Amino acid sequence: MSIPSLIFWAIFVLPLVAFLIWVMRQDKRKGTTGLIVLAIIVIGGIVYMYLKTGGQ
Repeated sequence: MSIPSLIFWAIFVLPLVAFLIWVMRQDKRKGTTGLIVLAIIVIGGIVYMYLKTGGQ
């Protein structure tokens, strides 16, 4: 990964994911469903970007 990519992950993606996990854990009834959906979205985004960039 290049430096701009790492900066993007550190400043935008990680805090957003942490915030979404915190918000979803506040909902006692559907917290696990939300976490599963979030995990699927994050993994899908990573796979999509890996395929688009060819692993570079």
